[in-house]
Amino acid sequence: MVKANIIANEDLEALLALHEDHFNDIKSKRIAPAKLQETFVAFANSDGGDLYIGIEDKAVAGQRVCGLTEPEEANAIIATLLEETQPAVENVDIEFLQTERDGIILHVAIPKSPKVHYTASGDCFIRINAAKRKIKGERITQLGYSKGAELYEKKAVKDVDLDDITDAESLNDYMARVGSKLNPEIFLRKQRLLSAEGAKKFPNVGCVLLFGEEPQATLDTRCAVKVYRLRTTEKEYRREQLEEMPVTINGNIENIIKETIKKVANYIDGAAFQENGRLVKLSYPAEALKEILVNSVLHRDYSLNDDIHVRVFDNRVEVQSPGRLPGYMSLENLYEERFSRNPNLVRMMHNLPNPVNHDIGEGLDTAKNELKKAGLIAPVFEEKENAFIVTIKHQKIASVEEVVLAYLNENPTAELTNKLVRQLSGEDDMQKVKSALQKLRANGQIRPVDDKANAFNFRYVKTQLP
Repeated sequence: MVKANIIANEDLEALLALHEDHFNDIKSKRIAPAKLQETFVAFANSDGGDLYIGIEDKAVAGQRVCGLTEPEEANAIIATLLEETQPAVENVDIEFLQTERDGIILHVAIPKSPKVHYTASGDCFIRINAAKRKIKGERITQLGYSKGAELYEKKAVKDVDLDDITDAESLNDYMARVGSKLNPEIFLRKQRLLSAEGAKKFPNVGCVLLFGEEPQATLDTRCAVKVYRLRTTEKEYRREQLEEMPVTINGNIENIIKETIKKVANYIDGAAFQENGRLVKLSYPAEALKEILVNSVLHRDYSLNDDIHVRVFDNRVEVQSPGRLPGYMSLENLYEERFSRNPNLVRMMHNLPNPVNHDIGEGLDTAKNELKKAGLIAPVFEEKENAFIVTIKHQKIASVEEVVLAYLNENPTAELTNKLVRQLSGEDDMQKVKSALQKLRANGQIRPVDDKANAFNFRYVKTQLP
């Protein structure tokens, strides 16, 4: 007999206060298993989530917890979810929560899955905020590409003649560097860079990205890199803060990686801000920048019609790649798990002498370690609807207070503003910096120049000890 875990009253209250959202849903025990399966599939096809069965909707008047009388009552539900979902969702966690007097709540924890799943009736759903949405046709194909379940890099490109690739200088140069004496067409076939369409073989997307002369003009999707230099430290920027129009970098993957690294390094070399008439220059470890830029090119979702955007601000670098994290990858397991959306691209670049890329997953570790050596905080990762963003902040591992005191020790007559401290520390939250300054003031380590100054003109100086 399955044992139920007793749920404490305070945990039950927290569960009843839960808002249904992208990651959480509650259902009545009266729900039909087939209907519940739609939500189950939606979670697995999206970012995973938690289902609680045995709780009535908040709109229901009266008793909301109406649980199962015994765990065996959930057998039909569990069988439908685990055995009739196609393909089966792996690593689902089932838990029974025994309330004091209102029965048993069934808790189903669904992981983000690297596969595309369907209900027993053949329908596909995704989770959008607090609701499920049925998708069909091309949208399912796109879901497969975004997860890495289907490899967009293997899609045949019928507009490209095979001879254009086999005669390409970039292919001949690559084969010479890896020491291959094969016929170019045989080499491409062995490297899985040709895809069949009917009886004919065509170069696939990965092949064109690697060896095409101008993939950006050939493929149906955008695949360039745009690099911006922005003279600001603010989160949002205006057009007039662009130092120049964004630079677009085209060409095959190897060329894009090399030219992007070069252009960003050039912009970084000029990254600085003015403080009391003195130019304060910023520096970033080149290896950390390289690893993150290489990752953005090799692991982006090429099925999405967007370029990579690299923005060099006065106090940070932002790298925005099309596509969310693939497969079972999440913001929480980035350093531990390994999953490649474009395995052929990664492998082909890694096969070169002195490859630009490490083994899958090692690049981020290298970036974090190089930043740490330079005394800077680890990269910051963020997912948006159709993008993955890495931010490299010029923020010291030291606290804001430590940065302020170190600066004042070197510049004992300097005047501090909130904006200057944000630039020095890399911490872009105004309230956090304000709190740090107030703490230093309360400790008697700094004092205001003018207590009555406007908030936007408030300045601090070092307290002179007697």
